[in-house]
Amino acid sequence: MGKLSLKAVEDRVAPLAGRDIYDREFIFDLLLAYGKPQGNVTRLRNGSLSVAVDPSTEVAQKNVVYFKETTGDPLAVADELKTSPAVVRYSTRFVIVTDYAEVVATDTKTGETIGFPIHEIDQHFTFFLPWAGMEKAQYVAEAHADVKAAERMGKLFDELLGANPGMLDTAGGRHALNIFFTRLLFCFFAEDTGIFADNQFTNAVGSHTQTDGSDVAEFLTDLFTSLDTERVEDKPKHLTAFPYVNGRLFTMSAEHVVPRFTKKARELLVESGTLIWREINPDIFGSMFQAIVTPGRRSDLGQHYTSVPNILKTIEPLFLDGLKDQFGAGFGSAKKLEALLTRISEIKVFDPACGSGNFLVIAYKELRRLEHAILERLADLDQRHQVLYAESKISIENFFGIEIDDFAVEVAILSLWIAKHQMNSEFKDKFGVSIPLIPLKETGQIQQGNAITSDWFVACSNGISDETYVLGNPPYLARIVHGARV
Repeated sequence: MGKLSLKAVEDRVAPLAGRDIYDREFIFDLLLAYGKPQGNVTRLRNGSLSVAVDPSTEVAQKNVVYFKETTGDPLAVADELKTSPAVVRYSTRFVIVTDYAEVVATDTKTGETIGFPIHEIDQHFTFFLPWAGMEKAQYVAEAHADVKAAERMGKLFDELLGANPGMLDTAGGRHALNIFFTRLLFCFFAEDTGIFADNQFTNAVGSHTQTDGSDVAEFLTDLFTSLDTERVEDKPKHLTAFPYVNGRLFTMSAEHVVPRFTKKARELLVESGTLIWREINPDIFGSMFQAIVTPGRRSDLGQHYTSVPNILKTIEPLFLDGLKDQFGAGFGSAKKLEALLTRISEIKVFDPACGSGNFLVIAYKELRRLEHAILERLADLDQRHQVLYAESKISIENFFGIEIDDFAVEVAILSLWIAKHQMNSEFKDKFGVSIPLIPLKETGQIQQGNAITSDWFVACSNGISDETYVLGNPPYLARIVHGARV
């Protein structure tokens, strides 16, 4: 059978809607509707092709689907299943959970999850189009919150430029503004994700500064100093509730001047704090905000970054697929899984033209998710591993980059910190162990420089036995996403 058209798939899925009775045949009929071979579906039905852990309630085909029946909450079951060792092991594209009234489905490639009544499957047929060979040209579903945040911060950027004429005329002034905005980004994210108390930063600005903005610069200078101060007794009393951050992010110097604020700038700052920053994705937002602060690039907002699926097209064949194959080969052996953990903890990833770090962020997240799956499987084999591995062995210090743009360097480091916090949250959800982000222990391995003239072996030290991967999307006129092992 040739490839099906969009209309053909729609027509084939339509009869699945509105059935009187739904049972396990639903998943087999759904796969057939997208053109999956009849022979494979037959083998999946009789169990000879299925890789399901629990055949009594599950049907699974490598690279295609992990389907699970449940009498509980489909969303809760799907959340747990989508990052399970079995799904990671078999690189399952779609996870589908149903109680035969509701369906929850996750596209593991894009991270997108949808839920709908099972009799409305025809209204959601486009979600599963990759089964028919129709990939999404660009994943934009996760960019909406990032676009809104970038636009809001762009308005603040413009207002501060107006209030601080000439700030961009010198390298020092631009650097100070870049540092200032990376600090704001961290504070907004921190107060929405449990690093700070809920809304702590925005409430502090709103409660301790004049509405005309005249003292905002002074207050923020004191706050940033406090965030870089370890001893509580050395902090101003009204700032003692803020934690110690470390990691050089808030180190103050003569170069790190907070810009003057106007009434409008203060309003924009507080308004920015009302956004839901926990929805911000560091792999996308960094590139978007870089466009905001770069003249001539705002019209490209949301269009210029490399999408997650395209990044995965580099990462997966370069090293991730091989690691998952090793995971599958050692699935029943604690010794082999421990060896794999050691291997991935020592892998280095280097992007010599890293921009805002989106390739590094995705690589870090994928290695952390694989680590989580390995730890889950080790716990299944031997409960003692839940105690032995109480933290991640993957350090952001193994993710290196060179970037010519000063602001992008800071955002890349910040993005890796944010990604680490997000993965620490997933770790806590899975293992009940909290790994605090702060005080920051890593300082980041992103350096400013020209990748063409910089010594790559200085930027990313590489011993003869090191496993190092070089990847990225250099800003050539003909942009090619690529990677290599060295």
